[in-house]
Amino acid sequence: MEFSFGQLEGFVAVAEERHFGRAAERLSMTQPPLSRQIQKLERAVGAQLLDRDSRGVRLTAAGEAFLVDARRLLALAGRAPDLARRIAAGRAGSIRIGFTGASAFGVLGRVLNTIAGQLPDLRVELSEMVTGEQVAALANGEIDLGLARPPFDTATFASRPLHRERLVLCVPARHRLAGAGPVPAAELASEPLIMHSPVKARYFYDLIVRLIPVAHRNVVHEVSQIQTMIWLVAAGRGIAFVPESATRMQIEGVAWAEIDGLPDQPVELNLLWSRESTNPALSTVLAVLE
Repeated sequence: MEFSFGQLEGFVAVAEERHFGRAAERLSMTQPPLSRQIQKLERAVGAQLLDRDSRGVRLTAAGEAFLVDARRLLALAGRAPDLARRIAAGRAGSIRIGFTGASAFGVLGRVLNTIAGQLPDLRVELSEMVTGEQVAALANGEIDLGLARPPFDTATFASRPLHRERLVLCVPARHRLAGAGPVPAAELASEPLIMHSPVKARYFYDLIVRLIPVAHRNVVHEVSQIQTMIWLVAAGRGIAFVPESATRMQIEGVAWAEIDGLPDQPVELNLLWSRESTNPALSTVLAVLE
């Protein structure tokens, strides 16, 4: 089936005017070429779309059905150039964002709300990944933007800070430190510890080892996800060091305590992207998240 948009426009005009003369005038053309357009369209469709008589024109049943799709096709054609321009300008299309599980505790929602508010026509695709997976996905072109933990290869990736927060202590609800004031980091060395994986959660592992005198003989579990750590604490398996945003999780059986002697906001989350990205939406998203 082959037909032109000119034939569709002619058909819609005749269908709406119910008169070839008025339709031709509306399209700034004469009636004979309009009649030929409709005849070619009917041959292409393989069905009679209009009944013509001395009183005017009416749609056949096939014509009524075809009119719906003809209007839809013309509307799409009318929007296509504008859509192409908006995609080229980064205001439409899609962007693929990778995020760490911990960034979902408030930060991710704020990012998505900002994008939706400023770029309502941009589709966002989400993938939960630890930082190492995000780095690989950015390098392979599988995602466009990451919410990741440093450090990064600055030759390959560009980044900028997105969020900073405190490190806090998660303990079982009946633990002696539950509800206590700021706890000196040195007092925690002998506690059973739910620790971040040195492989899959390397950022938090390195951060905690640098800031707190961890006794590795007291590490009872090593996990990659903060949610898992908190559930293990709730089960009484030990204590854990988590970013303050994790306190938003309402998990029964845990309590939170401040840790004395730490830098104010040592936990950081960055926007991360490949310097070779060709997605025009990336620069637009970075601008609205500035």
